[in-house]
Amino acid sequence: MSESAMAAAERRAQITNAIRAETGIDEELIARVVDEFYTRVRDDELIGPIFNTRIADWGPHLRQMKAFWSSVALMSGEYHGQPMRKHLPLPVDAQHFDRWLQLFEATVNDLCTPNAAEHFMERARRIAESLELGIAGANGVMLAKGARFKRVESSVS
Repeated sequence: MSESAMAAAERRAQITNAIRAETGIDEELIARVVDEFYTRVRDDELIGPIFNTRIADWGPHLRQMKAFWSSVALMSGEYHGQPMRKHLPLPVDAQHFDRWLQLFEATVNDLCTPNAAEHFMERARRIAESLELGIAGANGVMLAKGARFKRVESSVS
C-alpha cells in the first residue's frame, strides 16, 4: 500500500471512529437495523411484493445492505456497488419511497438512540431522494425542486 493510500485509510478510520463515538453506531447496530428493517419490508403490503418477487435468497442481500449501511453511516468504505443501477428498473415511485422511509424511520426509532436514529435518517432521506430522482429521470421525467415522481401506470407492483 502506498504512503498516500495508507494516509487515506488512516483518515477514513479516524472519521469512522469519530462517528461511532458521536452516534453509538457500530457494525452490530447496523446489522440489527438492517435485519429488522428488511423483516418489516418483507411483510409490508406496498413494498414487500417488490422486494419479495426480486430477492430469492435474502442472505446475500442482507450482507450487501449491511456493507452499504456501514459505508453510508460510518463512512467505512465497505460497500462497492452501484445502487442506482440496481434500482432503475424497479416499478416504484414517490409512494414507495415514502413507505420505505416510514419503515426505516420506525426501525431506527425502535432500535437506536435518538442521535443514532437521526444520523441514519438524514442519510436515508438523501438516498431516497437521490433514487427517486434517478428513477424519474430514467422514466423521462425531470422533477422540479420539491416535486415527486408519480408513475402513470394504473397499478404498480
